[in-house]
Amino acid sequence: MARNAEKAMTTLARWRAAKEVESGEKERRPYLASECHDLPRCEKFRLEIIRDVSKKVAQIQNAGLGEFRIRDLNDEINKLLREKRHWENQISALGGPHYRRYGPKMFDAEGREVPGNRGYKYFGAAKDLPGVRELFEQDPPPPPRKSRAELMKDIDAEYYGYRDDEDGVLIPLEERIERAAIQKAVQEWREKMARDGRIIDDEEEDEIYPLSGPAREAIEDAKARAAVEDPHGLLAPKFTAHVPVPTQQDVQEALLRQRKKELLEKYAGGAN
Repeated sequence: MARNAEKAMTTLARWRAAKEVESGEKERRPYLASECHDLPRCEKFRLEIIRDVSKKVAQIQNAGLGEFRIRDLNDEINKLLREKRHWENQISALGGPHYRRYGPKMFDAEGREVPGNRGYKYFGAAKDLPGVRELFEQDPPPPPRKSRAELMKDIDAEYYGYRDDEDGVLIPLEERIERAAIQKAVQEWREKMARDGRIIDDEEEDEIYPLSGPAREAIEDAKARAAVEDPHGLLAPKFTAHVPVPTQQDVQEALLRQRKKELLEKYAGGAN
């Protein structure tokens, strides 16, 4: 047996509906709501539109109708809704209730508010049509911004680089680069001295204050290790003096002058 929707679309059903209109059994709804000035008739036409909308909303729930049929049904529903708003405005103008002011929101079959864009609503399977679902996908909310107190909470000495030397990686790298730089600088200095014809004296001066005991042994051990690691003595740490430092010969000459001065003063005082 054919469905009720198919029965309504048969030629006999359409012919019978046209005869009812011609005979006056069924009153045709005016094209413009402003042409009707009878409040009960306006209420009747409004309810008629609501019944038509309900039938089409029930039909559009079937996703197997096809894309084109679903789009046509959705357009017809929106057209009927616009017409219903015109009749509600006419009812308000004739002194009837204000349906648009107190009327409830429009919900779909699942109880959710019907989504739409600029007054155009989508019902049933029309919400899943290609290009429609993307219209109602909301962008994810932006991440909340952190306050200054939250940003400063995780800042410690490492943020400012005070603990970079404690990772056990930076210092060996610096020492290796420093040794390479010292070797390069010393080699350039030796080449410059050789070009100038100057003789390089690598002999160390005698120590003024010789050490003995454990201190001497520790120094000797350090020198032995340095000789193994750096046979030429290019990488040994050097003391950098920012003021003129007298040598052992300068100290001896200064002591001799001081002694001569004391003797001269002594003899001068005895002669007087």
